[in-house]
Amino acid sequence: MKKLTGGTVVSPGGQEKRDIYIDGGRIVPPGNADEVIDVSGCLLFPGFIDAHTHLDMPVSGTVTADSFPSGTAAAVAGGTTVILDFATQDRGHTLAEALDVWHTRADGRCSCDYGFHMAVTDWNERTRREMPAMLDAGITSFKGYMAYDALRLNDGDLRSFLAAAGELGGVVGCHCELGDTVTENTARLLAAGKTGPEYHPVSRPNQVEALAVARFLELAREADGRPWIVHLSTREGLAMLDKARAGGQTVLAETCPQYLTLTEEVYARPDFEGAKFVCSPPIRSQADADALWAAVEDRRIDILSTDHCSFNFRGQKELGRGDFSKIPNGLPGVEFRPSVVWTAGVSAGRITPEDMCRLLSETPAKAFGLWGKKGALDPGFDADIVVWDPAYRGVIDPSVQETACDNSPWEGMTITGRARQVYLRGELTARDGRCLRQGRGAYLRRDVPAL
Repeated sequence: MKKLTGGTVVSPGGQEKRDIYIDGGRIVPPGNADEVIDVSGCLLFPGFIDAHTHLDMPVSGTVTADSFPSGTAAAVAGGTTVILDFATQDRGHTLAEALDVWHTRADGRCSCDYGFHMAVTDWNERTRREMPAMLDAGITSFKGYMAYDALRLNDGDLRSFLAAAGELGGVVGCHCELGDTVTENTARLLAAGKTGPEYHPVSRPNQVEALAVARFLELAREADGRPWIVHLSTREGLAMLDKARAGGQTVLAETCPQYLTLTEEVYARPDFEGAKFVCSPPIRSQADADALWAAVEDRRIDILSTDHCSFNFRGQKELGRGDFSKIPNGLPGVEFRPSVVWTAGVSAGRITPEDMCRLLSETPAKAFGLWGKKGALDPGFDADIVVWDPAYRGVIDPSVQETACDNSPWEGMTITGRARQVYLRGELTARDGRCLRQGRGAYLRRDVPAL
């Protein structure tokens, strides 16, 4: 039995000075420890959960810079002990085929625990019949797209999908952008010779998200589905969310650190550097960031995920020179999410450590069927523990990160606080920003979500 002594345990309900006992990979009641680890001066968080990643994913004629080995090493180095990635159905293929592909990519190669959402791109009767088998395989959350020609579902199919998932108790996330409007805007801009990365956000103005959020939530209401708004980026989209909730609808809401800490000026950086920040939805204005922070502070935002989808600047983002629509969309984020949230949120006085625990640990565990195993430091839970050093000061430097990506959206940012030690099911897996043990992650079969 191990004992972590001298630390302060954080939960959404408060902070408590107490020792943590670990045996058999789980947290246990106090007993006789044969190994005592001094964590004085540190906070103890439940392992963080990133409910939105894209690893080893083919997109835009290339493949994400991070595979499951590098992406999960980056995750656990920063304090994230669980990722939920998106197995994605190809049109003309089955959900079972997609799940097999993602298992092949991930199994035995992950340094943190992992699970999958299932992204549905081809809704038909065969797909509908497969849905119960996904729950049997531990897949209890799904995703649809309203953008991207190769991925999106029409309104009728999205409504039917929401209804089928809702009957099973499954949550359905949605990438909310009006695909036709984005296509039309992009064609108009390129025809006018407006080809640089600074035109990417112009092709996707705020209303493109807001109107899609409103439509998705209406479809979910009609279908009696369980909607999840992924990567919310605009104050107008937030207003649509608020309106739906005021009408009695239950909605899971997610945003990402990039929408809280960056602004659209990044796209104007010289020498094509703005391409590093091309993601969808795009980085928005300071007014949008302020509105989202206010929603985080008053708990209208439920979880903070990353939408980690990394591409190297050299050889990948550069594919879009002369045509912003060919820049692979996505940013790395899984490695530094906890430190960025601590720095911009807790250290800045916007949120408390208890809020951070709720946003990064407890609520995602409950929302995605992991509660009872993950999300708290109580007896019976997995011993996923982040020993957090609030006194740490450092600078984000892409040259020393675990991710395989050659850039970070927060390069040069001074951070306060980071994970000093990270335990995965009781085993020391990372220390001081480095992954110590690779390949120790296990696949998580998830229950029907409680939220």
